[in-house]
Amino acid sequence: MTTAMTKSRNSVATVQDVAGQGRPLGSIAFAGTNGGDMAIAAAVQGRDISRGLSRARRAEILSRAAAMVLQQGDELARAITMESGKTIRQARKEVARCANTLTLSAEEAKRFVGEIIPFDSYPGLEDRQGHYTREPLGIVLAITPFNDPLNLVAHKVGPAIASGNAVILKPAVETPTPALMLAQFLYDAGLPPEVLSVVTGGGDVGAALVARPEVAMVSFTGGHVTGEAIARAAGLKRIAMDLGGNAPVIVLHDADLDRAVPDCVSGAFWAAGQNCIGVQRIFCHVTLYEQFCTAFLQQTAAMKLGDPLDPATDMGPMVSEAAAMRIEAWVNEAIAEGATCLIGNRRKGAIYAPTVLANVPKSSRVRCEEVFSPVVILEPWDNLDAVLKAANAPEFALHGAVFGRDIGLLQRVIDGLDTGGVMVNDSSDFRFDGMPFGGAKRGAMGREGVRFAMDEMSRTKVVCTRF
Repeated sequence: MTTAMTKSRNSVATVQDVAGQGRPLGSIAFAGTNGGDMAIAAAVQGRDISRGLSRARRAEILSRAAAMVLQQGDELARAITMESGKTIRQARKEVARCANTLTLSAEEAKRFVGEIIPFDSYPGLEDRQGHYTREPLGIVLAITPFNDPLNLVAHKVGPAIASGNAVILKPAVETPTPALMLAQFLYDAGLPPEVLSVVTGGGDVGAALVARPEVAMVSFTGGHVTGEAIARAAGLKRIAMDLGGNAPVIVLHDADLDRAVPDCVSGAFWAAGQNCIGVQRIFCHVTLYEQFCTAFLQQTAAMKLGDPLDPATDMGPMVSEAAAMRIEAWVNEAIAEGATCLIGNRRKGAIYAPTVLANVPKSSRVRCEEVFSPVVILEPWDNLDAVLKAANAPEFALHGAVFGRDIGLLQRVIDGLDTGGVMVNDSSDFRFDGMPFGGAKRGAMGREGVRFAMDEMSRTKVVCTRF
């Protein structure tokens, strides 16, 4: 594999086997400053090489890589589970979605074009004709998180290649293996190695790359503290960020609880709650609240916890014991402030039991901030305007959701939620890889979703011909 990290052995880090409760899984070389320099040098060559690849060639490479992902799906899924703690069932779904993201990228590579400009629509310009094209920016720096260590890499690398850019990829330090495997598939599919460099390392490596003037765009998924640091360091370049959320779900008086309850349980505890669009706050109409709570707690209690490699397991460990200790402290803090724990708040190592809270004060961190953990809040409501105000209170907003039948009320919620997306009669964590994806309010910068990411990773060039 031709990557910056394999050529720059400044330090070696141990990758933890989260599925095995923190046992060493292996070691990986961390790139130092010279590794970043090598990646920049390769990408400078790669941006011209990538731009010179025909649309058909880009599509062929991405399609071949998608096929390899499916062929090696079991190995990829196991790597995801071992490093992130995702259950093997969830990891297999991520593998399938990665293949779909690459396939969508291949398809969009063929039809990513501009438009005719009607210059003659303005009097006096009848002697002009023109159009615009979409041109690659050059070098895209992609910084990805641990919670979707394969598909979120594909969401950045696939569109960048499809639109003719070179890419420097910095995967999360906790989960580098799926990213490295995907990079190898792309090389094996025919991608010139200069077009994609993988740099493993800590925040110092990422910060150095962010500040490089050769980088035309930074695409980052992660926390808002890091996002703010990137924005300060980036300088005059394009930035796209997904900085997390605090998803509200509104259950109307006429909701189908046979659908709403299991969807919300899944949305709250998928990937041990380490999901930026996961269900965090559920507002249920007072007429259904007791019934909803009873069913929700029953289904939560029935979840099987433990070994994520066991296909029967519903929820495995969080990415680290430190992460589980952090949310345990947050929940205990909320309880001290007056919240009621209906179930959960038990920790064994990195496994933190699915936790349901009620009566949570408005100032509690578990309500105001992104928990990124298997913790959900239940709350009754009887005034739609008031519940929309409560739903919109947090600073970060990716997705919201609503369950109900009344078209008029559904539309009021759709219009009233200040989020990047509203899922109707579905969990807030639903995402199709071809739809626009991004936040609202603070930190909402750019959109992912293959075609929409390609727009972010390109610029227009206008051609006007006078006859």
